[in-house]
Amino acid sequence: MTPWLTVIGVGAQDIDGLTENIRDQIHTADIVVGSERLLSGLSDIACQTVKWTSPLSDLISDIDSWRDRRVVVLATGDPMHYGIGATLAREFPEDDIRIIPSPSAFSLAAAKLGWPLQDVEMLSAHGRPVSGLTTYLQPGARLLILTGGAPTVHQLAEWLVEHKYSKSRFVVLECLEGASERITETSATEINNQTYSDFNLVAVECRIDPGHNHQPPIPGLADDNFENDGLLTRREIRCITIASLMPAPGRLLWDVGAGSGSVGIEWMRCGRNMNAIAFEKNSRRIETIRRNSERLGTPGMKIVPGLLPTTLENQAAPDAVFHGGAVYSDEIFDQCWTSLKPGGNFVANAVTLEGDAALIKRHSKYGGELIRLEISHSDQIGAWRSYRPQRPVTQWRVRKS
Repeated sequence: MTPWLTVIGVGAQDIDGLTENIRDQIHTADIVVGSERLLSGLSDIACQTVKWTSPLSDLISDIDSWRDRRVVVLATGDPMHYGIGATLAREFPEDDIRIIPSPSAFSLAAAKLGWPLQDVEMLSAHGRPVSGLTTYLQPGARLLILTGGAPTVHQLAEWLVEHKYSKSRFVVLECLEGASERITETSATEINNQTYSDFNLVAVECRIDPGHNHQPPIPGLADDNFENDGLLTRREIRCITIASLMPAPGRLLWDVGAGSGSVGIEWMRCGRNMNAIAFEKNSRRIETIRRNSERLGTPGMKIVPGLLPTTLENQAAPDAVFHGGAVYSDEIFDQCWTSLKPGGNFVANAVTLEGDAALIKRHSKYGGELIRLEISHSDQIGAWRSYRPQRPVTQWRVRKS
């Protein structure tokens, strides 16, 4: 079956830079959709033209109603790389769509810099918070970052300074392959008085400032990275807890009784498209979770305030659940267990006798593993050193069949 919907990527040379065959597909379409800039290059076209609308859902609904017509959607660069092509591919069957890409801004920038794309993180700060990129700040990492315009360039520079990467190589690539192409290499501390076009991409070669430690994406951030009021899953316990939850790309975690949000934050830092919902009743802790998630690179973590188990109702079903608060409550556990997807992982940590008793009872009914975690740190006793134990933690972990 011939696709009725064609998505065409357009480079910096606009419509004139496309092949004759692709231009013919545009001119023989019944409807052409695109931005004002791209449509302005089609002055000689006879068919109906439609500009992007907001919200995008309205435009997708219109496109769906045009199934009996030949529709062309014009996009910038590669429509499948942070582009409209990926959105449309989720909405329509693959037999309905044909994608014709142009080189993406990432490909053009990598060619200019001599950076092999397989060794580069390709990211976007277009319509997304810059703080969401923080996990990718690692010594030696190379980042290519789409921006939302000139202001984003300055936001990225401030972000690097804030996270102690001010010495990083910082390259702004504007209007690549266009008549006004410009490539400027500078540093995060030297761009304040410089101006840039809105059509740009930023390349960063990460160099951490001397004397500072980086924050690895694997679980185990030092406890002092998290603002907290004492309610914190400590570093070593947190590492074992995340491993027991078995994170994987695209999975959703419920952090029930989130406290400072440390488990949900570390879960989301494990990889791309990780999601977490933090359930917390204490208003001060809710604000603490917000600040921790923003600073540590997971601003997309959803926070649900209010009393459990009511707040668990009508939420997206989780792939994993960490029960760290009110572990003794059968009512909260029952709601979590019912909501957990089949095959999902459930982990609960207890530090009280009441919590231990609840976990032992559930282990007898549902199976899984019960383990005792005891961590000690060296400490000074007068002129000597010894080990000071933390409170032992009982962990129950089980996979829902």
